[in-house]
Amino acid sequence: MRQLLAATILLAAGLHPAFAAEGTLVLYTSQPNTDAQQTADAFMAKNPGIKVEWVRDGTPKIMAKLRAEIEAGNPQPDVLLISDVVTMEGLKKEGRLLPFKDADTKGIDAALIDKDGTYFSTKLITTGIVYNTKAPFIPASWSDLTKPEAKNLVSMPSPLSSGAAMIHTVTLTGNLSQGWDYYAELAKNGAQAAGGNGDVLKAVSGGDKLFGMIVDYMPIREKVKGAPVEFVFPKEGVSAVTEPVAILSTAKNPEAAKAFVNFLLSEEGQKVAVKQGYIPARADAGLPAGYPDRSTIKVLNYDAAAALANDTANKEKFSEVMGQ
Repeated sequence: MRQLLAATILLAAGLHPAFAAEGTLVLYTSQPNTDAQQTADAFMAKNPGIKVEWVRDGTPKIMAKLRAEIEAGNPQPDVLLISDVVTMEGLKKEGRLLPFKDADTKGIDAALIDKDGTYFSTKLITTGIVYNTKAPFIPASWSDLTKPEAKNLVSMPSPLSSGAAMIHTVTLTGNLSQGWDYYAELAKNGAQAAGGNGDVLKAVSGGDKLFGMIVDYMPIREKVKGAPVEFVFPKEGVSAVTEPVAILSTAKNPEAAKAFVNFLLSEEGQKVAVKQGYIPARADAGLPAGYPDRSTIKVLNYDAAAALANDTANKEKFSEVMGQ
């Protein structure tokens, strides 16, 4: 009776009683392990009634696991936090994402939000050029990787195994005047495409290669630790993945999932991303150390829907051009 009376008083005053989400939230993510734990810990500190159980792997493996669970009729995650919007677009087309149009997107650029409210970008992870401080020159342009001085010294992640690398490839071929001929020039110059971004960092910081295409936060973090690497935002611009978050239509705890999405998009959640060394989706959340002013970073255009439609053709073209 007292609870009913209290609720009645709140409603009469134009207020709504707060019913906190609770229970277990299952998160599938492609974040690095440390980041995933920090994200879960920050969310649970803010929402003590919710326990986050997370599973981490690269986006292709996370999606393979989810696909197997869907096939078996028992998808486990409530929330996905993965590297790219192309995968989210595919899930959206299949009706596997829960629209959340009431998400708190204050301060987030509308261009970073799905117009139907099914997924939300949480940060900007750009791909530029890393070089070893022993390199014969400081690269400033994508075309510098095709110079004779860079012959057989360039490493890049393979878009055949990395979703972020595929987005980077599609972005460059769609924006640079050379198109796919740019990759043909890289192949002619002995550029090596294999593995993921971590493999590129290992090769360049170890001196096996002196230049590489790589996501920004890896070399910037490693430089702080003393690695002999520098990161460059090329003058033509950079590609970007936005690590979108989405709620599955089959979520067992949709209220906890909504609380998680709102936390990631909030100023507090965005500052967690900054502390982890990422460019946040919210411009007012600041920038991590080592990054230039946000206004100086030129992000090249990218059409996720077109990339999804042409995904197989793009992979075949990359294999053909790079001889893989």
